[in-house]
Amino acid sequence: MKKNNLLSSAVLLLAAMIWGVAFVAQNVLSDTVPPFTVNAIRSLLAALALIPVAYAVRRSSGLPFKEQSADGRKQLIKAGVLCGILLCISVNLQQFGISLYPEGAPVEAHSGFLTALYILFVPIFGLFMKKRPSLFVAIGVGIALVGLYLLCLTDGLSALYTGDIVMLTCGMSFALQILCIDCYIDTVDAVKLSALQFFVCGVLSAILMLIFERPDPAAILGAWKPLLYLALLSSAGGYTLQIIGQKYSSSPTLASILMSMESVFATLGGIVLTGVVPKKTELVGCAVMFAAIIVAQLPEDWLKKKNKEG
Repeated sequence: MKKNNLLSSAVLLLAAMIWGVAFVAQNVLSDTVPPFTVNAIRSLLAALALIPVAYAVRRSSGLPFKEQSADGRKQLIKAGVLCGILLCISVNLQQFGISLYPEGAPVEAHSGFLTALYILFVPIFGLFMKKRPSLFVAIGVGIALVGLYLLCLTDGLSALYTGDIVMLTCGMSFALQILCIDCYIDTVDAVKLSALQFFVCGVLSAILMLIFERPDPAAILGAWKPLLYLALLSSAGGYTLQIIGQKYSSSPTLASILMSMESVFATLGGIVLTGVVPKKTELVGCAVMFAAIIVAQLPEDWLKKKNKEG
């Protein structure tokens, strides 16, 4: 498949913007609705919302909604189940980790930084799958890590919270989910894969909810706004954009760098929604993150050409 980094970058940056604002919604929900309940509701609603979208996309392409071959159906189901399991682990670790931070802790800063460490874990795990990043992408990862630190941890890692450990594990899990998407995206329908992974994630989260939690209907109804944002925009919208963006990206490592911009958009969203002015180091962190994206997308042919000219 021909890759298009410009299209991929635009789509993945849009997903990152949606996810950046989602940190605010998740933090609001952590005080009133238990983690498994949040992810059961958001995932099942996302799956339902994506079914008509998948149908419309298939019809507009002149394709039947149902996969024609048995092998195609098996591949879609396998991809949806595996990606859905990894997504379930990731989003529940994230929501649970956010709920563990004590009152007054810099929740968005720590959780945003540690979650976005998937930009480091993706190339590391990818080596075991023979997905070696290019030189510029590897340099971009290093630059992005510096940017994330400046953006999220302006006062340093002065305190280690229990939530930090959970969020670090969450970052590893998201890295595996990104690599799993990369394995199947060229062989299955993107929107149907997104819908199926959310259905699997929602069912598993609902089972865990019934076992470990006692959801309060009044609290759920009272939190309908952030729940709808997470379901329709962050889940149905953001994760579908992730799949489409990875489809046209040259590598999962490059895609992870672009998606890690959610931390930048979380900072910008805070300015717009809460009026909080970022510190100088945070602004520098944003600039460094943008620089990382530019470096990561430089073609290797450009380096070879420079060497020849030298």
